[in-house]
Amino acid sequence: MEMKNNRYCVIMCGGVGSRFWPYSRSSKPKQFIDFLGTGRSLLQMAVDRLKGIVPDENIIMLTNEQYAGLIMEQLPQLKKDQILLEPARRNTAPCNAWAAYHIKAKNPDAKIMVCPSDHLILKQDEFRRCALSAFDFLDRHDALLTFGVKPNRPETGYGYIQLGEHAEGDFAKVKTFTEKPNEELAKVFVASGEFFWNSGMFFWGVDTIIKAFHDLAPDIAQRFDSAAQVWGTAGEQAYIDENYASCPNISIDFAIMEKAPNVYVQQVDFGWSDLGTWGSLYDNSPKNRDGNVTQNCKALLFNSHNNVIAVKGDKLVVASGLNDYIVADVDDALLIVPKSDEQKLRTYVNEVKSNFGDKYL
Repeated sequence: MEMKNNRYCVIMCGGVGSRFWPYSRSSKPKQFIDFLGTGRSLLQMAVDRLKGIVPDENIIMLTNEQYAGLIMEQLPQLKKDQILLEPARRNTAPCNAWAAYHIKAKNPDAKIMVCPSDHLILKQDEFRRCALSAFDFLDRHDALLTFGVKPNRPETGYGYIQLGEHAEGDFAKVKTFTEKPNEELAKVFVASGEFFWNSGMFFWGVDTIIKAFHDLAPDIAQRFDSAAQVWGTAGEQAYIDENYASCPNISIDFAIMEKAPNVYVQQVDFGWSDLGTWGSLYDNSPKNRDGNVTQNCKALLFNSHNNVIAVKGDKLVVASGLNDYIVADVDDALLIVPKSDEQKLRTYVNEVKSNFGDKYL
């Protein structure tokens, strides 16, 4: 039992989710929304699936300060010191450094699992088995570990991990990380059997990740080392509020994972999807006989196929001759775009900001 109490999970839940606009807004991003009609938000589902992996008191939220109220509302069981509030968005490297120093002050022997808050995992028992196996691997190896998801299609929206030298069981050294490929390259990756989707989930010992920051991102480590006396004290948040914005804006992948010599991948297959786009929601939702997804709304569709229709409230949607489109209507914004344009959605949202300021964001 003692070993299990050394196990922590950090859930990153501070993103805006602009690729899910207009449902996902800066005031209430997608992780706080019940997208699948289950009665639970994506964040609540992320916490639910940790049962049997880490103790409830060892779950830490990393989020932007504007979402403190939403988190307390959706996860009332959390104590205040389980919620780390970023005063500025600085990507995933600084926030993971903060989480590591915060947890080390509580437990210098901690092993940490890092999860995004907006992923979909269909095979919960297999996920639990893989997570427990990953923690066991950390007990034997001084490793930075990530889950590599077995690909079932040439997806261009995910990064890929190439397997290197076999370590043990489902574990291997990482040979390369590759950014999102074009479709032709993605087909080559999947056919080779050597490439797995980069899940964005990580495992590491607290000393291992802090040493990696010292070696590979000293500008970040120095900011946290210089305040050694504040971690785990009442003065921690005040120090963060004053100093966090000066951290570089860089992802944990670029800062650490793509450079470190001790990076491993565990090959997993637990029905994973990064629920990051309308297309991924379409892929993971029940469809009618014409391939249409009507997301918790009323719709009459004639001669229409393979669409996503998402409308809030009691509005009825009637459409004819519509194929492969996203129609998303919420409050003061209506989105109508071909599904093939979903990777351009961030560009469209930037145009909304340029023309109308923050009113519709």
